[in-house]
Amino acid sequence: MVEFIYLDHAATTPAYTGVVKAMQKALQEVFGNPSSPHSFGLEAERLVNRSRTAVAESIGAEPGEIYFTSGGTEADNLAIRGTLQAKRRQGSHVIASAVEHDAVLETLRHLQELGVCEYTLIVPDEEGLISPKAVAAAVREDTVLVTVMLINNEVGTIQPVEEVVNRVKAENPEIYCHSDAAQALGKMSFRVNDLGVDLLTLSGHKLGGPKGVGSLFCRKGVRLISQNTGGGQENGLRSGTENVPAIAGFGEAVTTAVGDMRLNLENWRRCQSHLMELVKTIPDTAVHGTPLTMAPHIVNMGFPGIRGEILVHALAEKGIFVSTGAACSSRKQITSHVLDAMGVVPLLAEGSIRISFGAETTVEEIDILAGLLKQTVGELRSFQRN
Repeated sequence: MVEFIYLDHAATTPAYTGVVKAMQKALQEVFGNPSSPHSFGLEAERLVNRSRTAVAESIGAEPGEIYFTSGGTEADNLAIRGTLQAKRRQGSHVIASAVEHDAVLETLRHLQELGVCEYTLIVPDEEGLISPKAVAAAVREDTVLVTVMLINNEVGTIQPVEEVVNRVKAENPEIYCHSDAAQALGKMSFRVNDLGVDLLTLSGHKLGGPKGVGSLFCRKGVRLISQNTGGGQENGLRSGTENVPAIAGFGEAVTTAVGDMRLNLENWRRCQSHLMELVKTIPDTAVHGTPLTMAPHIVNMGFPGIRGEILVHALAEKGIFVSTGAACSSRKQITSHVLDAMGVVPLLAEGSIRISFGAETTVEEIDILAGLLKQTVGELRSFQRN
């Protein structure tokens, strides 16, 4: 038995050593309130702004367009709720892909129940891809927001966000376009001006940073209504004393992840192709998605006749840590809404797991995973037959 192999990086990542050091310094040395006018406060403010600049540069934005939040979920909520309130006179219709993170989908469901908005979900093809043409066709006179994630967190599909935005803006340039890019930063090169988005969500703990911190890119000139009122921090858009240690860690994580991205991408592609080749030896195995449309760090596969959560627990007992899908909803023991939207049959969807790589993942670990996966799947299927 191996000590452990962690392959659930799409759920969360271990913090880089530099991130831990940056956070420790912020906790012990740069402990001032960034809003305080004295030297301790000014030093903390400089630290926050240094991270703001690092995040901005990583996506081709201006520092003044980056607003720190408590994470990706809050950033998604701010984008959606803030837009609907700012544009309530223009309309209340939102378009989203059916494979969005629950931070988007549950927010829309809740707001529709309250009568705040109506929304249309665009169903993907069998590879998880959203059609830009279908998104544009769903635009109505009262549409105020379109939200399509950049990389899907469960199957890794890279969505054609740039084309989606171009088609939507051609229909109505006043519609705000948002993308949840929590899985994308450090996993692919992109610039907000190339994508054309007005709003973009990032998360710290998905790329070697701490949990509890994220950011929303809000393009200059885009008007949102704040969801946190108080002291007016973050240029009035997100009140509350900034979490300086987490923000410092976030900035350090972004710098490291983007700096190491080329080498990481090469390694992840090797690991991904190697894994997909090895699992061909396991009977009745299906990979959801295709390498042509998948991010390099995620592989989602199904084993009909086995429940995904049982396979996950069986692998964990052997020191292999994977997941059944999105960590935020995996304990609900329901079929993945992403696989359901892709048209995956229930028997296969229920037996699916997600394997996701990190900066330290090696091909040798993939060999071990594949061997134990084949063994475990065989054991579970044999047990069920008996």
